[in-house]
Amino acid sequence: MRILHTGDWHFGRTLEGRSRLEEQSAFVDELVGIVQDQEIDLVLIAGDVYDSVNPPAAAEQLFYESMARLADGGKRHVAIIAGNHDHPDRVAAAAPLAGKQNITLIGLPVPEIQSIGIARTGELARLIALPYPSESRLKELLSDVAEEEALRSKYSERVGALIRKQAAAFEAGTVNLIMSHLYVLGGLETESERPIQVGGAYTVDTTALTAGAQYVALGHLHRPQNVKASSPIRYCGSPIAYSFSEAGQAKSVTVLDLQPGQAAEPKEIFLTSGRPLVSWKAKEGIGQVHQWLEEKRDASAWIDLEINMTEAMSIEQIQSLRKAYDGFIHIRPIYPEMEAVRAAAPKADLSMEEHFTRFYSRQTGGAQPEPELIRLFLELLEEKEQLGGPEYASN
Repeated sequence: MRILHTGDWHFGRTLEGRSRLEEQSAFVDELVGIVQDQEIDLVLIAGDVYDSVNPPAAAEQLFYESMARLADGGKRHVAIIAGNHDHPDRVAAAAPLAGKQNITLIGLPVPEIQSIGIARTGELARLIALPYPSESRLKELLSDVAEEEALRSKYSERVGALIRKQAAAFEAGTVNLIMSHLYVLGGLETESERPIQVGGAYTVDTTALTAGAQYVALGHLHRPQNVKASSPIRYCGSPIAYSFSEAGQAKSVTVLDLQPGQAAEPKEIFLTSGRPLVSWKAKEGIGQVHQWLEEKRDASAWIDLEINMTEAMSIEQIQSLRKAYDGFIHIRPIYPEMEAVRAAAPKADLSMEEHFTRFYSRQTGGAQPEPELIRLFLELLEEKEQLGGPEYASN
């Protein structure tokens, strides 16, 4: 059977107030074309179909239209799980109707494995579909565990136990799959290393997912990447770039052919939809920006602009740039004194973001942290510093 793995669509998401719905709709058109051209039998959508638990009506409409087009009247199987951005009940609400079209919608963790018969090949897929397993969604808060390391370990063990229980239904004559939406580490920590915990989203060891599946389809991280493990584990990544820290990332969907007992060999099909996110650094001032605009440089992109100025940038100048091109997201003037501060900064010192990125890469066997994860880490760090400051101590 031929399988396509995608996820992290984040329908309803904006970029500094700019709608991405048109780009997301273009992605759906491209995806439908891919599943038709590649003769896909089963589409796996690994969570975060929406960007919030209460998405706008247009985002919901796009999602349901997408499901109908992908399933093509029940000719193709589609399986969707809820991610941490989704409301599980909202994702699963249409399950009774969707099931008649061979669309499986799962909002909360369920004990039973999914069995999906593929008429074209006569094969049977066994799918462990585990939506975002927060402690509350697992309905086990592990309140008797106080230590952070023990809590994360228990969390990983609980996820592993759920998967192993369902994996008992895996057979030599079936195509065996796992799909989930979570953070996965490349291995266990040593005593000198501190486990990553972000807003209750504990990481899961790869050993929890190595339960006999031929392929583990994950969502949560926006950069497409394989996870270092004893069996194939992969994040499909988001279909379009959602922040400037994703600039330059090649977005894709993952396709693989599988038959019972066969080793998975996933391949990427790169996407062309979605406006690029690029950064401009106009060292020569505003004239250089207008020159680039006349040259149609990055004509379809969302642009983060940094512009060197010797005098204060006026509102009229900013309005002129935005009128000339509607794709400017940020316009930041850089003045000589700011350049001097930059030049005086020690080159060898790493920022906290760089320290965290290196730590995360070491913990995960080379993976890069998602922009959302870095942002949340820095926010938590700032909050901790504020709580420990003299102002807090005096209250």
